[in-house]
Amino acid sequence: MKFGGTSVGRPERMQHIAGMVTKETEPVIVVLSALSGTTNALVEIGDNIAKGDRDAAKQVIDKLEAHYQAFISDLVKKEETLAKAKAIVAEHFEFLNIILRISFSEALSKDILAQGELLSTKLFCTYLEEKGISHMLLPALEFMSIDAYDEPNVEVIKSKLQPILEQNKDKKIFVTQGYICRNARGEVDNLKRGGSDYSASLIAAAISASVCEIWTDIDGMHNNDPRVVKKTVPIEQMSFDEAAELAYFGAKILHPASIWPAQMYKVPVKLLNTMQPEAKGTTIAEEAGSEGVKAVAAKDNIIAIRIKSSRMLLAYGFLRKIFEVFEKYRTPIDMITTSEVAVSLTIDTDANLDEIVKELEPFGTIDIDKNQVIISVVGNEIAETEDMVKKLFGSILNIPVRMVSYGGSHHNISLLVPAEYKTQILQQLNKGMFGLE
Repeated sequence: MKFGGTSVGRPERMQHIAGMVTKETEPVIVVLSALSGTTNALVEIGDNIAKGDRDAAKQVIDKLEAHYQAFISDLVKKEETLAKAKAIVAEHFEFLNIILRISFSEALSKDILAQGELLSTKLFCTYLEEKGISHMLLPALEFMSIDAYDEPNVEVIKSKLQPILEQNKDKKIFVTQGYICRNARGEVDNLKRGGSDYSASLIAAAISASVCEIWTDIDGMHNNDPRVVKKTVPIEQMSFDEAAELAYFGAKILHPASIWPAQMYKVPVKLLNTMQPEAKGTTIAEEAGSEGVKAVAAKDNIIAIRIKSSRMLLAYGFLRKIFEVFEKYRTPIDMITTSEVAVSLTIDTDANLDEIVKELEPFGTIDIDKNQVIISVVGNEIAETEDMVKKLFGSILNIPVRMVSYGGSHHNISLLVPAEYKTQILQQLNKGMFGLE
């Protein structure tokens, strides 16, 4: 059971979660994110120290500490547990104050970012202790690890985690941190943003869990973005493939990487709402549950690159040479289309854009379009569903579409449009594909 930042963001919500996990009949591993807002504050602290603005960093530290002091005074009531909670907060903020006097490094930045999950799990355990609920804190840094390429290995995690669980068979509730891990050098590291979902999925795969539950503040995966479109509906069931496409192409409820461990080890994933535990949510399993379109998602901050070359394009090995440039800079390609004289493709980061463009220039004329959005229409076997293309393009006749990816996946048709059309296209697709206004 993984609980996100908003699910643990207030003392009463953390108390509510304790009630939920104690009702479970099976032993449970509870994976917690940092309290909402904490990771952003820690990023700000790190950025300020990196810039040498230690006064600004100190202000953020003091503000965050005051927030935690107020949080624990509402979380626990008994004198001894409140003293324990205060000691936990003091220990972590002492660390943050000490680093103000240390020269900044990438490794120190990762240590700063780990504080949020360490605090939330320790404070949750303090509350469980106050309520007399038997539990065990399971430090993620003892079993969660990534290799030299920043990739986790389920079998390695399993080999470290299983013995700990075997030695504590009498326990029914285990509490651990999401997001944080150790890297190949043994340093504190993390699974990047949204990594608590990834942690939960990796743990579920490593222990062959009966289910991996991701608890957030929304009742499952919706057919469209509720922040942009007024009327949306939750999806009851979808396949791993459909969920992976949606997560990758912009559905914010699920971290894109968090599908594959569960899929590989056949662990069903449930997306549930902490605020409405009785809501059905979304079940992600091997079976899709139904045919046709399930959802529409938008992926922002896309950059389109077009390589035009009448001379090179038909030459043997041309595409391979292009792909090698992106491989060299470890930059994934989202969409690709080819014509007789041009290749168009998209990436979602400008981290190495200048270097990539420089290496592509010998192949032809390079055009760059920033501020693009990928709109993905996802469903089971939609590429084979009758009238799907007619219905899709009939819904967006007035919108300029820069690229179309169709047929590369049975579950996804993707369109590239300028960012200013995002709201309009999502609303029109909601009406045209789902009959919702």
